[in-house]
Amino acid sequence: MTYDELLVESDEAGLDTRELPLIAYDGRIKGRRIAIRASIPTLKQKGCVLAEELGHYHTSCGDILQQRSGADRLQEMRARRWGFDHMIGLDGILRAYEARCRSAYEMAELLDVTEDYLKEALDYYRGRYGTSPVRYRSYLIYFSPLAVIKLLND
Repeated sequence: MTYDELLVESDEAGLDTRELPLIAYDGRIKGRRIAIRASIPTLKQKGCVLAEELGHYHTSCGDILQQRSGADRLQEMRARRWGFDHMIGLDGILRAYEARCRSAYEMAELLDVTEDYLKEALDYYRGRYGTSPVRYRSYLIYFSPLAVIKLLND
């Protein structure tokens, strides 16, 4: 999803999302208001930040800025994972395969995310699914190393 599409999604959820001169954070959510640091240089980077903030809206509660407890860190990771699934997910991996992407750069470009964000997401999926193939739709997806195989008789 593009940053503009995420802004529309945010608006449809009744959230007020604005770019502001934040100093300490790239993004912040409080109640129904999301702030994105205005000086983030690219829309791709802003999109990755907004996806995580939307993840906080959908999965978290309370103030977890200080990361004081394991529960706070868990909420932070839950929001991050929500963003990965929303921006990339197994469908995105299949889109990249069908588009014949051959590098992380090409895949990130297609999915409108940064390479670093894509690599973090793939690390998360590798940890989530392990080394065994994941059967999804008519495909097998391997995460170590990343590979997709289309099943013929499915």
